[in-house]
Parts: sequence; structure tokens; C-alpha cells
Amino acid sequence: MTTPVVSIAYHSGHGHTAVLAEAVRAGAVEAGAEVHLIKVDEITDEQWAALDASDAIVFGSPTYMGTASGAFHAFAEASSKRWFGQDWRDKLAAGFTNSGSKSGDKLHTLQFFQILAGQHGMHWVNLGLHPGWNSSSASEHDLNRLGFFAGAAAQTNVDEGPEAVHKADIATAEHLGRRITETARTFRRGSAAA
Repeated sequence: MTTPVVSIAYHSGHGHTAVLAEAVRAGAVEAGAEVHLIKVDEITDEQWAALDASDAIVFGSPTYMGTASGAFHAFAEASSKRWFGQDWRDKLAAGFTNSGSKSGDKLHTLQFFQILAGQHGMHWVNLGLHPGWNSSSASEHDLNRLGFFAGAAAQTNVDEGPEAVHKADIATAEHLGRRITETARTFRRGSAAA
């Protein structure tokens, strides 16, 4: 069975989301994927081709003003060329985001990613974790400490740099990388058996 190919298509305005992209990459590599990190604001024709050849695409962006960044929206609009031919149909998709507030309307960004994936005919892979840090015995160091289900969400104080991305949020993004890889492997096996 060939190695699953996972591409991480992301924008990072100040470096925080790049930390999460690297964490998703690390989790996917640990689970056995070939991984491509693609900065959507610098995307090349070769990277578009890498997305087309991937088993899974993980979308990532900071949440700005309640949605993905303008640079990510420009990438999403440019992906319409793939939509016409349904080039990404039946690929897997997942997503991650970061904002300065605990909520910060990150759910809207994740839902934007889900809709984008749905328009392309992709299959959304959720985080697959119970929420952490929601009982008296829980801790801010729990996986999924912010309690999101649709994807990996992180919070970093607005007056701190990328080095301050919370370790639990990094671990949650790593989990997402492993999950998307394992799901891609399962899909490949099913496709081979069909």
C-alpha cells in the first residue's frame, strides 16, 4: 500500500498559524504520510499540482474578523478552477485555526473550510476528540482544551509571538495530522478493496 499524501494549505499572518501547520505536519509524518507544506499566499503551479495529487488537504488560517484571512480567501477563490473539473472530489479535508481570543469566532473559520471542502466534493475529517479543560479535574494542558469538534483550534495572546502558541494547542494540531493520515490510509485500503 502506498504512503498517504497529505498537503497542508495554510496562511500565517504573524507566524502563529505556521506553528500549527508544522504541528499538523509532524503528526502526519509520525503517522506515515508524505507531507507538503504550502503557503497559500506564495503558491506555485507545482504546489497546485501537489494539492491535486494529494489524498488529503488540511486547510489552515488565522481567524481575522470572524473568518479566515484575506490571503486564504483569495486561495479559496482561486481553487474554483479545480471546482469546475471536480479535481478534488473525494479527497479528504480537515482544518485548523488560531485567534487571540478563546472563542474569537474560530468556529466560523472552521465552517468556512468545511463549506469550501463540501463545494469541492471532499470528505471532512473532524478532530475526533472530546473537549478538554471542562471540569474541575481538567487542565489547560488537555488536548482540545478549547473544546472544538470541527477541527483544531488554538488561542494565542495578541501581544505574544509564535513562540507562545500553547503546547496543548500544538499537541492538538499534531493529533489532527495523525488523524487525517490514518483516515487517508483507511480510505486507500477501502478503495483498493472495491
